[in-house]
Amino acid sequence: MGTVGLLSAAASFDQRMREARQTFDHKDYDRTLTIVEPLIAEPAVSVEARRLKIKSLIRLNRPTDALVEYEQVFEQVKQDERPLLRELAMAFITPMLKDMREQMRGAAYTALKELDSEESIPYFEDGLSDGSALIRALAVEGLGRLPAGRRSKTLNKALEDQAGMVRAAAVKVVSRSGDPAALGKIQHALNDEQGIVRITAAGALETLHHGEGWDLVRRAASASNPEERATALRMLGEMKDSRGLPILQQALTDPQPSVRGAAAAAMGELHHKEAVPFLEEAIHDRLPAVRAAAIVSLGELGATISVPAIRGALHDGNLPVRAAAVSVLLQLGVPYDQVSEAIYELAQQADPGVRAAVARALSKTKERQGIDALESFLEDPLPRPRIAAARSLGHTGGVSEIPVLKRALHDQDEAVRATAGGALGRILSPLQRNAPEKKRIVK
Repeated sequence: MGTVGLLSAAASFDQRMREARQTFDHKDYDRTLTIVEPLIAEPAVSVEARRLKIKSLIRLNRPTDALVEYEQVFEQVKQDERPLLRELAMAFITPMLKDMREQMRGAAYTALKELDSEESIPYFEDGLSDGSALIRALAVEGLGRLPAGRRSKTLNKALEDQAGMVRAAAVKVVSRSGDPAALGKIQHALNDEQGIVRITAAGALETLHHGEGWDLVRRAASASNPEERATALRMLGEMKDSRGLPILQQALTDPQPSVRGAAAAAMGELHHKEAVPFLEEAIHDRLPAVRAAAIVSLGELGATISVPAIRGALHDGNLPVRAAAVSVLLQLGVPYDQVSEAIYELAQQADPGVRAAVARALSKTKERQGIDALESFLEDPLPRPRIAAARSLGHTGGVSEIPVLKRALHDQDEAVRATAGGALGRILSPLQRNAPEKKRIVK
């Protein structure tokens, strides 16, 4: 082809690409695909054409097809195009927000929370109208993670939700919104028909330095209803007031297991090192859930002094308690090779819940050995451990885990794919990339 022919062909490619962009801008994504498909074979515009094809497929809720095209772009340019990959990762989440199955919607909203991005706010706002109270509560929690989300006007709807758990979650978020009208909304919730909402409102008042909150929560901690006692104890932890420590200590002997568990968990939230000896004693509680809560709280307190006591729990008769011990030991800086035997043993268990617990525990490691072990859970025969592993990699792994998580986008299970999308979005988030590394608390 002569020079004139080459110039003419280039002009033709440019004209067709302009037409494709205009069609895309007019949201006619099927037509865009028709225009760009022949251009993909042309070296001069193939990468640009594929990018537009990927974006069109994303908007047509065809993320799997978009992933195939993205991998072709990767092969051509020899590197990830991170903004495009992040958009693609999110595309594995958003279609599932409308899935008929509550479990799948729950996985999608949980993955969306991992992004910690304001672009997720409209989806969380939409989730406040979901038919499931669990999903609506997840949506409220998602809004609560973001400053702009906490200021969302749609939270007023959640304050009037038919489910108490949703109203309570909304009260917490509103109390952190900085909205001048928040105090009046919280005081209104003090008259709610459900104790969980009233207690949450009382705790929120205390965090806003409104005097009556403390006394209301303190009285609720000795209520006859165990659920209300447990709610009050958890609120004492969130309030981070040292006056709550004696109340929590006493509650560790409560005859109701759920109350003891709430007290143990609240001690970690309280962030007072004086709680350490009480938590070490609770490691020997007769109920596994209480033992696990005590171990986790010792990790929250950064109680390196308790490492010997936590090591003892590696031989606990309950496997999830052992997994909790592994997690906290890693969190407290114990080298991976000192818990590797326990990890291997737990990873061989037939119960997928135990294997998932180990995958969650490995989110606390930064050592290559631990991350390699975590990656191996992505090959588990059942989805639950794979979901846990994908989410953990979003917290533990850095950009080096991008190839692994991209492969997880091909998983046969939708919830795994959505979770991998959330993990990728988290790693690729500018906020996460620029965040300073958190230092461990050593007591």
